[in-house]
Amino acid sequence: MTKCIRVDGQECWTLFDTRARNTYVNRAVANLLATKSMAWPVRTRLNDEVKETSRSAILNAEVEGHPVSTHAFVVDQIETDSDDRSVEILFGALAMKQWGIRPIPDENRLDLTNYPDVFVEY
Repeated sequence: MTKCIRVDGQECWTLFDTRARNTYVNRAVANLLATKSMAWPVRTRLNDEVKETSRSAILNAEVEGHPVSTHAFVVDQIETDSDDRSVEILFGALAMKQWGIRPIPDENRLDLTNYPDVFVEY
C-alpha cells in the first residue's frame, strides 16, 4: 500500500510493505537525512533484484501527523508502484511494528490506533 509521508518538509511516496523486514530509502530521500557509511556492505533482494548498499540513514518522518524515526538502508532505486510511480521509501515490517502502524489495503488506509504515546521498556 502506498501513501505520502513527510520527510524534512517534503512529501515522499512510500510503500508500506509487511513482506519486507527492513526499511529502505532512495538516494534522493537520503540526501534529506543524516547518513553513515557502514563497516561492510549489505546485500538485499528487492523486487526480484539483488541490491547492495554500504550506506544507512536515520529516517525521521511524519506518518499521518505522527512522528516516527527508524533505521533505513540507502539504495539507488526501490521500485515503481502499479501506477508506474517511483517509490521513494519502502517502510518495512520492523518499523511498522515499532510504531504501531498497520496497513489496511482494502480501505487504502493506515491504522495507527496502536501508535505508542509512550514506549514501555522492561
